[in-house]
Amino acid sequence: MASMVSQLLGFFLGILGFVGTAVATLLPQWRGTTFMSSNIITATSYMKGLWMECVWHSTGIYQCELYRSLLALPPDLQAARALMVLSCVTSVLASLVSVMGMKCTRFVHSPLMKSLLALSGGICFLCAGLLCLVTVSWTTNDVMMDFYDPFLPLGLKYEIGLAVYLGYASACLNLTGGMVLCWSSSGDRSRCPSHMDRNQSPPPAFNNIYPPTPLYKSSDAQKDNHAPSICAPSSSGYRLNNYV
Repeated sequence: MASMVSQLLGFFLGILGFVGTAVATLLPQWRGTTFMSSNIITATSYMKGLWMECVWHSTGIYQCELYRSLLALPPDLQAARALMVLSCVTSVLASLVSVMGMKCTRFVHSPLMKSLLALSGGICFLCAGLLCLVTVSWTTNDVMMDFYDPFLPLGLKYEIGLAVYLGYASACLNLTGGMVLCWSSSGDRSRCPSHMDRNQSPPPAFNNIYPPTPLYKSSDAQKDNHAPSICAPSSSGYRLNNYV
């Protein structure tokens, strides 16, 4: 019962991490900055994401533009796109494998196979969390390096956006869910062999299949054990002394 609860907990943590990773991938708030004009009421916010750039005005105007060319993007942005998409795909694969290996489902009947599938799902969740964590850490390092660069103009300096913080939270959820699934499946695998040995009957002994070979008896022993014949002196039939 405790193993089933831990599997459900790890699975739902992984699902929450997958949802957060997908939302962080689509949001444009990876890098943002705010410019204030001479009028305090008027402000403009610029945001850059993995797929688009957005501008928000305090007057209520919100404009977004998708990146037109993939090859014209910088290499770090292309790598971030690939890693986040790969993290989402790995999370989907982990969810499918974990569902088949959980105790509350009936896709697989073998306990050993169920534990192996749950372990595989946990490892996939761990990989998805690591991919997301590497991406947001890389973005954070780039933003901080540009922000503290004295030779970079002020208008090109950005701050860390909301999507990066969401990516950190999603990576932590994926890693936690994967570790819980791996821990629960390892406990099931350690108990599986003893359970099988207790239910199965031991194999028949070798001596019961093949009977032992008979012992060799000498000719002297067999000579004393044969039944007396009719013509023998000690036979219970006709005796020789009856006719003499």
